[in-house]
Amino acid sequence: MADSTLTAALPSKEGFEKTINGKQTDLYILKNKKNMEAAITNYGGRVVGLIVPDKDGNSTDVVVGFDNVEAYTQGADTYFGATIGRYGNRIAKGKFTLDGHEYTLPINNAPNSLHGGPLGFSRVVWDAKQISPSELELTYVAKDGEEGYPGNLNVKVTYTLTDENELKIAYHATTDKATVVNLTNHSFFNLNGEGSGTVNNHFLQINADSYTPVDSTLIPTGKIESVKGTALDFTKSVTIGSRIDADDQQLKFGQGYDHNYVIANKKLDALKKVAIVEGDKSGIVMEVYTVEPGIQFYGGNFMDGTHKLKGGKTDERRSALCLETQHFPDSPNQPAFPSTVLKPGQTYQTTTVYKFMVDQAAKK
Repeated sequence: MADSTLTAALPSKEGFEKTINGKQTDLYILKNKKNMEAAITNYGGRVVGLIVPDKDGNSTDVVVGFDNVEAYTQGADTYFGATIGRYGNRIAKGKFTLDGHEYTLPINNAPNSLHGGPLGFSRVVWDAKQISPSELELTYVAKDGEEGYPGNLNVKVTYTLTDENELKIAYHATTDKATVVNLTNHSFFNLNGEGSGTVNNHFLQINADSYTPVDSTLIPTGKIESVKGTALDFTKSVTIGSRIDADDQQLKFGQGYDHNYVIANKKLDALKKVAIVEGDKSGIVMEVYTVEPGIQFYGGNFMDGTHKLKGGKTDERRSALCLETQHFPDSPNQPAFPSTVLKPGQTYQTTTVYKFMVDQAAKK
């Protein structure tokens, strides 16, 4: 690979040094020994930028984000790069019952509650500690009753940039009262570089032969169905846009891809490669590893061009994708799905890895 030439740069710390809700925000830079850098803010535990070398050795920022913290606080939450909790994805009608008690959550994606509610983990200031040049530890205590969820939840998220060009995210949580937990990261990726246009020409493979079909409000029906013969089949690598306009009711409900793929029927014992994406122009390949039983593929259908990104580009429709490792949506209301209940004395632990490399065949 050629020596990296700086064609992309992370935003400056100055734009993130603010006080929000009485707490200090900042931007933390992680580096490894192989020309990879990550910028993470403790506002929402967000990945702001992620620079990796492309097939020509050029530095490429593959994560969509803003160049100042205020942009993340304004308007509806875009979830760009955010740590999501207390419960990632949707809970039907903002209600669930646990140990005989019904809990009511704020509705922020009518008629459902999405990503922990309007003041979920993506909207709070985390305590941050940079452990090393390549490791950042974020902690947050979600109080009992916060956004309607029971229990004081102590959360720790550790970001590590390894010398194998991996962004490793380790989650840890404990509670003093039975609750539900489903943590994930909501980075929007464009492997050709932020602001470089559609991701519909990216190649995608998801190592899952079934998914959880949804209703018109994007809540799982409770069934698990095969992807075979449908527009949701990514068991072999194909371009994302190759079937995006198929006459498929599931795509109509989501206005494109916004679906949970079933990796297993319970949490895995070890990290498993669950998805592979390749930028058609950059030759950058991203592999996704997780111990979670599911992964949500979102194709950027609701991006609308109204947000100014780093570098002055805008978030045009389908100009980024998300691969959110997770337990299934609405699991608290779906007894057949893997449980998301966490009880006192138990520890919630899960790990996700985004690993980057270059397609050797794409190199000059």
